[in-house]
Amino acid sequence: MAGCEGYEAIAHVYDKLNADIDYSAWADFVERCFDRFLPRRPELVLDLACGTGSMTLELAKRGYDMIGVDGSADMLSEAFSRAIHAPSVLWLNQDMRAFELYGTVGAITCCLDSLNYLLSSEDLSKCFACVHNYLDPGGLFLFDMNTPYKFRNVYGSNAYILEDELVYGEEDADEERVPVFCGWQNTYHPETRICDFDLSLFEEMPDGSYRRSDEHQQERCYELEEIRTALRSANLELIGVWSDFDFSTPDDTTERWYFAARAVKS
Repeated sequence: MAGCEGYEAIAHVYDKLNADIDYSAWADFVERCFDRFLPRRPELVLDLACGTGSMTLELAKRGYDMIGVDGSADMLSEAFSRAIHAPSVLWLNQDMRAFELYGTVGAITCCLDSLNYLLSSEDLSKCFACVHNYLDPGGLFLFDMNTPYKFRNVYGSNAYILEDELVYGEEDADEERVPVFCGWQNTYHPETRICDFDLSLFEEMPDGSYRRSDEHQQERCYELEEIRTALRSANLELIGVWSDFDFSTPDDTTERWYFAARAVKS
């Protein structure tokens, strides 16, 4: 998850909650898209709704000049603390619907269903318009979105539990492991196509008690044709839609769409 704002409660455990995400494989996919759809790999890349910077830093490690934009100061704080080996990354605390850069970039990535956090077609169109504005002519926009199948069948009204440990300090005798428990309840509303996520985080304190933090988030379900229409309106040419990093064709049970679009400029 990498939304537009908030994340005060879970920013410091965000990476634990998404430990199953293989950002290296995702970056491999990004570079394969660069090679397929651009005459040359870009030098400057924007990671939009970058969250704690996992993709930003993975691409920076591969030699790209990176900009990370996110609406949550808490998430960017986590990203900045991880960026000790990538001091040249520019981090910007801005809304994905109205971000501003110093110039254009060769490619923009937006990962982990961040665009589903935009709760109206108007907001999605505003974001796409900004993307078009700050892409080089022919520049590439790579993003993913959760599918209607996922909203109806995976999210639905289901509840999920995560138990793990937060590790503080160095990997030596001074290392401290703090048990953490996170539960969240999904409530999908078919009439509005909005899914509510109510998260409760419990962290063990030194005296054995637990501190509770609560957070409420929302995502919007978009049909494929709505996304196509918003891209066309922003002069972004849809190049392809896939169900995985192997460029496979989506089907009725696909949970995540991966998109590539190109900026059309006169």
